[in-house]
Amino acid sequence: MEYIEKKVKSLIIKHNTTDPIKLAESLGIVVVHEDLGNTLGFYSKHFRFKFIHLNEKLGKEKLEFVCAHELGHAVLHPDSNTPFLKKNTLFSTDKIEMEANIFAMNLLFKEKDLNSQLTIELALNKYGIPQKLLSKFF
Repeated sequence: MEYIEKKVKSLIIKHNTTDPIKLAESLGIVVVHEDLGNTLGFYSKHFRFKFIHLNEKLGKEKLEFVCAHELGHAVLHPDSNTPFLKKNTLFSTDKIEMEANIFAMNLLFKEKDLNSQLTIELALNKYGIPQKLLSKFF
């Protein structure tokens, strides 16, 4: 997954931010905050326009991670419709979802000193990061 790390580094340097909302907007992606019920967020593309939909009820940290994850879809899988694939096909979206999670982890945490600023427990609890993802990242 080294290509994801390189892509994230390139975006951080080019746009001078690790804030996923600012980065999305800088890339021309519309970020919409709305009531999504139990859905945390999703990425969609209509014609040539990209959208990240975020649940307006999320706290700051979860919102940041969900946005970074959906930004990963927008950057790495711009033409994939994972909700459709999950609902209507037998296609496994596990790889696509894992790549979006790795993108989010690299964007939010790779540039920071993980030993002093972020513990594994904090990442799991505060940001809602899946346990299985941490073993692939750290």
